[in-house]
Amino acid sequence: MKPLTTRDKTIQDFGDQWTTYQANVGYYASVEFLKDILGPHYDAHFFMGKTVLDVGAGTGRIAAMLIASGVAKVVAIEPSKAFSVLKKNLEPHGDKVMAVQCRGDEISLKDMDTAVCIGVLHHIPEPGPVLDAIFNSLKPGGHFILWVYGYEGNQVYLRLANFLRVFTTRSPHWLLAGLSHGLGCLLTFYAHLCRWLPLPMNAYMKDVILKIHYRARVLVVYDQLNPAYAKYYKEKDIRSLLENHQFEIDELYHRHGYSWTLVARKPN
Repeated sequence: MKPLTTRDKTIQDFGDQWTTYQANVGYYASVEFLKDILGPHYDAHFFMGKTVLDVGAGTGRIAAMLIASGVAKVVAIEPSKAFSVLKKNLEPHGDKVMAVQCRGDEISLKDMDTAVCIGVLHHIPEPGPVLDAIFNSLKPGGHFILWVYGYEGNQVYLRLANFLRVFTTRSPHWLLAGLSHGLGCLLTFYAHLCRWLPLPMNAYMKDVILKIHYRARVLVVYDQLNPAYAKYYKEKDIRSLLENHQFEIDELYHRHGYSWTLVARKPN
């Protein structure tokens, strides 16, 4: 059997992850969480009445947030076997959703008002063809909202995460799930300490982690340790990547000092 490429192994990893962790509930699946991702310059009303492309839709968490924000329609793209979970979770929204099973570089849509790619691009080893496909899917003047892991602010965390990932990316699900629960307990303890001490990632712990259910905290840990590929972008690199693929950047926001949210545009 031909060995899987890093891209295909990452898709497989997320297929396994999202068929295991299917539920989207609470603050983690709320419009308020979406507003937190977008940052101070854009809020959920930005999507009102628009047709939006959701690249790497997973279990439909972001797509459901967009629908709750008043979009006219979401086209949800997911390449993995979790596509069946995506369709099931979004079925109550009827014709407000069109689900398509394909990779990001296989998108062949046109005239979308907006595209979002939240928590996905940093798991794609060769993002260029995906960005080209997203660019081509937008109408002139259409917006692209991107959220990726950041390098700045994560240097200490990455020493631990990169060490663990040597083992966890090769671990069976039962072992990684158990480890994620253990680390989820430590994360909860650390987040509570941040209420009283000026520790690293203090604002993120108080404003995000403590608001989400414990099961979502475990998923956050699992999500960091599971996929075969993950990149933490420096500001200059993610800015250059979008500009090199024809996007004009309107806003770049250092979310909680550890990740990057970008609002870009296809020129008219």
